[in-house]
Amino acid sequence: MRQMSCILTAAYGILLFSPGQAAEELSRQRLQMVAQEIEAAGVEHPEVLKSMRVTPRHEFVPRGFHKQAYFDAALPIGDQQTISPPFVVAYMTQQLNPKSTDRVLEIGTGSGYQAAVLSPLVSEVYTIEIVERLGKRAQRTLRRLGYSNVHVRIGDGYQGWAEHAPYDKIIVTCSPEKIPQPLVDQLREGGQMIIPVGERYQQNLIRVTRMEGELQRQPLRATLFVPMTGTAESLRRVQPNQMKPVIVNGSFEDLVGDSQFPQGWHYLRSAQVEGSTKYLSCTNSEPGQACRALQGLALDGRKISRMRLTLRVRGRELAPGPLQQQQKAAVIVTYYDARRAVIGSSQMTAWEGSFDWRKESRQLRIPSATREAIIRLGLHGGVGKLDLDDIELEVLDAGEPESRS
Repeated sequence: MRQMSCILTAAYGILLFSPGQAAEELSRQRLQMVAQEIEAAGVEHPEVLKSMRVTPRHEFVPRGFHKQAYFDAALPIGDQQTISPPFVVAYMTQQLNPKSTDRVLEIGTGSGYQAAVLSPLVSEVYTIEIVERLGKRAQRTLRRLGYSNVHVRIGDGYQGWAEHAPYDKIIVTCSPEKIPQPLVDQLREGGQMIIPVGERYQQNLIRVTRMEGELQRQPLRATLFVPMTGTAESLRRVQPNQMKPVIVNGSFEDLVGDSQFPQGWHYLRSAQVEGSTKYLSCTNSEPGQACRALQGLALDGRKISRMRLTLRVRGRELAPGPLQQQQKAAVIVTYYDARRAVIGSSQMTAWEGSFDWRKESRQLRIPSATREAIIRLGLHGGVGKLDLDDIELEVLDAGEPESRS
């Protein structure tokens, strides 16, 4: 994407700046990210945008990832956890509709970034992290940066923090299979909860409102968060099958609620379901602009060495973005190891020009260290209109783990 290329160049450049110049450059990157990746993507709440502009995300990621801090992407923070993409943080915060008098409970402190974004918008933030090392690190960072109304506790988020209940709002940044009852009990009458719920790779972000003791649920969009651990994990009934990776809703027939967001596909930008027969359409006229849809899946590279990806595709005036080979209409499969670090990728032919519907397929070679993968559909910074349908995966070579040793 154009904006990411600019940010990347600038990020490497800050190494040559004085501390004052580096801080100014990081601030510039942050403002650019908010304008191009958050406000342009539909976040409108003025106070949320203001908080995103001033919250220093680079302070909440490991030093080795400072150069990527203002990319709209999840980044590893250790202990198999990630910091959410800035758009997701901004979107969830907007959906929470924060008020200056709110007492907010956050489940899943992680790096502390979401709590920091909430801090100037509400009265108090109570945040819980089950991983002690992450929780203590976040607490130190929040204190150092002066977020005095954020209170951190190490514990099982499934149980909430009853001592300070009831809460006006609850925000959950990890995914249980079902809404934990203790959190419902700690939500005040009329209060709202924003929570991702579902299986490991198939979740929906929903708004829950407690009215007269009952829960009103509003689905918002598909999403992908790390699973809630502790009690929530022990109650999980559906575990991902790494031996049978599948594309969910590859025909785009199923939608989230009354929206045009497809079930199973998350982080959509400039992409929506169209047509009477339903297909995903990615449209972009500005070179470098984000245009995508993603889906995660379990995949064990020790047992599966090859798969076939097939789909139907149609293109209208497709052309690359400023970075040419890196910014073309394509389907990309990215592979992650057990630490959720990127270890490789496969790409279906990058498309250009105009053509009618046709079927294409590609064999994928799976790195043996793979434990999960993400399918990325879109223009990836290119321009034109890309339509996709009937996306499927087929395992070609599977065996016991020792067969790949």
